[in-house]
Amino acid sequence: MTTALVLVDLQAGLLNGEEAVPDADALLGRLRSLAEKARALGIPVVHVQDDDLGDTTSEEWQIDARLGAQEGDLRVRKAECDSFHETDLDEVLRARGVQHLVIAGLVTELCIDSTCRKAVTLGYDVTLVSDGHSTNSTHLPVDAVIDHHHRILDGYGVYIKRRPYEIRLQSATEVDFVAPPEPELQGADTP
Repeated sequence: MTTALVLVDLQAGLLNGEEAVPDADALLGRLRSLAEKARALGIPVVHVQDDDLGDTTSEEWQIDARLGAQEGDLRVRKAECDSFHETDLDEVLRARGVQHLVIAGLVTELCIDSTCRKAVTLGYDVTLVSDGHSTNSTHLPVDAVIDHHHRILDGYGVYIKRRPYEIRLQSATEVDFVAPPEPELQGADTP
């Protein structure tokens, strides 16, 4: 089973200035190391960029330089929270035989939540990097938002043709890019 690292909205506009997520340097450091590990293993690195952050020529729209994006990394543009909605992300992944996604980025309660949930409904196994996403939410404490999403997303899944697809959590240091073992098909009475 082939794996890809999907990095969502790690753009300068969300990581700098007044809109920056807390501890952006530490987050980007963890994700830079994870991307370097993926590249060393031949794992595709996909950057999803949100067009809502400005014109594609603006500094805010660019991938934050601290992440160390490379020329050979793949790029997908989006206009909605769900990284798959009206984008070519699914096609880009399937063309490479990808069946397992390691997902990280911004922001937890919007684009990360939506992308993880959509991925499993499309038949991908998902590893959400537990210390690889954050938010700039002002409605609740950042740690509360992240903890809540860990509780609701860990183990979330669907059955497609009797095979379970689900989200699991791993820290950046735990991610080994090895897909979970192929589960047994459930009985005919399982949805």
